[in-house]
Amino acid sequence: MRSKNLPIMGASPLQIITKVMIPESIPSLISNATTAVTTILGYSAMSGIIGGGGLGKIAINYGYYRYKYLIMLAAVILLIILVQIFQSVGTKLAAKADKRLKK
Repeated sequence: MRSKNLPIMGASPLQIITKVMIPESIPSLISNATTAVTTILGYSAMSGIIGGGGLGKIAINYGYYRYKYLIMLAAVILLIILVQIFQSVGTKLAAKADKRLKK
């Protein structure tokens, strides 16, 4: 039998989840979200070829089909810049949130 005056040792399952598991998984979640955003951006650009809209549609309709390669090149460069920005920000946030990398 346990006395009412003795403290309970250990952590509850809620405390384990909120204080250990979630903080340890945040860098991985940020990294995976970054990958998902860049993948979605690439898929949305590719969907322009089948009429999905977005930057891919602008690059195909106004650049490639009308032989205005400057517009197509500008859309491609804009997509590359967007992917680089998302990837850089996501990588820096994941590194900042990772407690193992701190000295």
